[in-house]
Amino acid sequence: MIPEKILSPYQKFVQIESFSGILLMAATIIALIWANSPFSESYQSLWQYKIGFKTQDFELYKPLILWVNDGLMAIFFFLIGLEIKREFLIGELNSIKKVAFPLFGALGGMLVPVGIFILLNQNPETFKGWGVPMATDIAFSLAVLKLLGNKVPLSLKIFLTAFAIVDDLGAVLVIALFYSGSIKFGLLITAIILLSFLYFLSFRGFYSKFLMVLLGIIIWTLFLKAGIHPTLAGVLLAFSIPISQKIRTPEFVENLETITNNIKMASILKKPILSKEQINEIDNLEDWSTKYQSPLQHLEHNLHDWVAYFIIPIFALANAGVVINGDIDLDTALVINIVVCLIIGKSVGISSIIFLAKKIKLVEVPTDISSRQIIGVSFLAGIGFTMSIFIASLAFIDEPVYLDSAKIGILIGSLISAIIGYIILSVKTTKSI
Repeated sequence: MIPEKILSPYQKFVQIESFSGILLMAATIIALIWANSPFSESYQSLWQYKIGFKTQDFELYKPLILWVNDGLMAIFFFLIGLEIKREFLIGELNSIKKVAFPLFGALGGMLVPVGIFILLNQNPETFKGWGVPMATDIAFSLAVLKLLGNKVPLSLKIFLTAFAIVDDLGAVLVIALFYSGSIKFGLLITAIILLSFLYFLSFRGFYSKFLMVLLGIIIWTLFLKAGIHPTLAGVLLAFSIPISQKIRTPEFVENLETITNNIKMASILKKPILSKEQINEIDNLEDWSTKYQSPLQHLEHNLHDWVAYFIIPIFALANAGVVINGDIDLDTALVINIVVCLIIGKSVGISSIIFLAKKIKLVEVPTDISSRQIIGVSFLAGIGFTMSIFIASLAFIDEPVYLDSAKIGILIGSLISAIIGYIILSVKTTKSI
């Protein structure tokens, strides 16, 4: 039985992601209605409105939608990087035994949809969309699990979260390798040198939030100008955040006791306001607390709400507004291909490889997870949405017909996957595989 003190943070994570899924759904519906309403021109004008600055030698002047996709999403990927690092160091992916179950699921969930896309694709111009159906939207999928309540065990939610994180890592690598432009190596090398400096400081146990933000902005800009998608900078920057500092628990507790005793000694007069000595000790307490707390854990905690409740819904609002009844023709073959990949590719890929790995004893599935639940959560993995739309926007950035077709396919495939997964998981069963 897993201790409550371990479950509580995870349950809070699930709750945040579940409500984020509801906000995502609301933002998507608003975007679709807005883009297909009499006010559709204002929707397009808003996201194409250019902001930024430019000088004679430097320009950073982009449409609002690119500030969302390149800027805000870099923060989203920064959070993903923090989660990946935490999971590999101290979480559900910190050993071969722990990582095997979700890893096999993630591999099947990435490779099979990509294979089906390549097999069904007959148009060379849409081939570059092969990466669209490979990732799972953790917020939407966990929101569906949340609706099921106690019908699904917590271990199934942990499994879904773990393989979605591996999916995200795979998507990050795909974006870096296949969806970046022509590379300017001079700028890229400069960014790598700055990153190496941050890694060195992290290795030495030094952490400065101010330095991290300053160099982070510079590194993001260098990646953007170098032709590497700047969201990758977010992930790499996250890897430079130390999970702990040099101040250990015994030293912190010792200083905490000293500060407490000093505050008690300074409160003999029992005045209604703090004495100068007490204020100094409180400042010491804040300073020691900052030095003691985990930078990675602190940043992850502070960013999670911003990403879940603001950045991702804004991304959905900016990207989900497809004109369904407009003058732009849709590529039906691309729509169908993505729908099939998300529904069939994900479900077959994840469940079949897990059953096979279980059969040849490569993975050990928790006893409270049944065959039906594995199949059900495999369908939920077909909810691609955020990452799928993001990759589509990179693949078809200058081709609105294919981009809108991909978005329609993602919306339809994700919706059908969610419905099928919900129906399968709503039937309670105790038979394990």
